[in-house]
Amino acid sequence: MSLELREGELLPDLVKSPTTRQLVQYAGASGDFYEIHYDQEFARATGLPDVILHGLLKAGFLAQLITSAVGSGGVLRSFEVTYRGIDLPGRPCRCRGLVTAVTDGIAELEVWTEDPGGTRTTIGKATVQLPEAEAAAG
Repeated sequence: MSLELREGELLPDLVKSPTTRQLVQYAGASGDFYEIHYDQEFARATGLPDVILHGLLKAGFLAQLITSAVGSGGVLRSFEVTYRGIDLPGRPCRCRGLVTAVTDGIAELEVWTEDPGGTRTTIGKATVQLPEAEAAAG
């Protein structure tokens, strides 16, 4: 199911509830075994409050937000993120997005993750080809 994306619309929020177990599983799947993602003692020794989510895991959450909004008929054409803050397991990671432009079947999006305090911890942008445009181009 996809939404009809219009300029100025917010995407439906996607809220993730990451756990330390998920971080260990992600480390195994991605090969990113930096200890700040699963070893509390190590993370705290580096000055962090606890283990933190992998940046690319948060990017994956945002990609899920985008592709869920566009639906199976759309195409993610470009996607980039910048990490601005940390997210911790055991706390909600809210994924949000805004349609900034729609031109000729191409939507431009701003996307971000927020911590429970509303601080944007990862920001990004994406370009998607909408399903109707994909059908017309095919």
